[in-house]
Amino acid sequence: MVTIVARIVIEPAGITQWFRIHARDLPWRRAGTTPWGVLLSEIMSHQTPVARVAPIWEEWIDRWPTPRALAAAPTDEVLRAWGTLGYPRRALRLKECAQSLVDDHSGTVPSDVDSLLRLPGIGDYTARAVACFAYGINVPVVDVNVRRVYTRAVKGRPIAQPRKAEFAEIAALLPDEGGPEFSAGLMELGALVCTAVNPACDTCPLLQSCEWVARGRPEPSAEEMVKKKVQKFVGTDRQVRGLIMKSLREASGPIPQSTIDVLWPDNVQLTRALYTLLDDGLAVQDERGYFHLPR
Repeated sequence: MVTIVARIVIEPAGITQWFRIHARDLPWRRAGTTPWGVLLSEIMSHQTPVARVAPIWEEWIDRWPTPRALAAAPTDEVLRAWGTLGYPRRALRLKECAQSLVDDHSGTVPSDVDSLLRLPGIGDYTARAVACFAYGINVPVVDVNVRRVYTRAVKGRPIAQPRKAEFAEIAALLPDEGGPEFSAGLMELGALVCTAVNPACDTCPLLQSCEWVARGRPEPSAEEMVKKKVQKFVGTDRQVRGLIMKSLREASGPIPQSTIDVLWPDNVQLTRALYTLLDDGLAVQDERGYFHLPR
């Protein structure tokens, strides 16, 4: 029943046509992008707006155009190049991933989902996104945008929660031909039109068939709002970690504790953030007690 309803509500041809007209000109979508470039874009774009990712991605692909090039790069250079994209552990995982590609795949990105899932830092979404967008394999690609479009258009609910059945449900939508372009279109629709806040329903190609619109665009229930987690940044350990990382990236050499001490007024929180960076391998303390990026 779900498959039948989904195919009526979300017509692949309509999504693909919309995508061809409205797709953003992202650098990794251009002709000639390698599977490594696609993998980089997917990891960089996790929880980060693509407008921030695009210039950094272009710098990385120019500087480290292959897994072998990144695997050979000094870790401190990789972390400096990551800049302010956030969640810098992703940069470490990318370097580990590159090394794994060199060691286990002769420096190439594999095309099958199972092999991709065995790479460091690659999860369910990223493995399928690389297989789909780099190699044209017709597998379901489910991110927050796809999940939101599907939940609203088919289920008629305002908030989407991850579910085990969603891969099978999205797979049921895929056309026999042109699946990767349809998958990209579904993601783009969620990013540009079916947004979490103030969706532009009047411009949506699913307007006439969307179950959520048919139900009057109901608001989330109190229970759904409690379940929905909103990530904060200001005043959190993430912000403090970011300040310390910025100081380490910009320093010409190891910095003393006194340089870090002035970055944040709460000494307990500052110390906690610093030592989580040490635990994560994002910072190193030398024999003098100075701090620097790993090398």
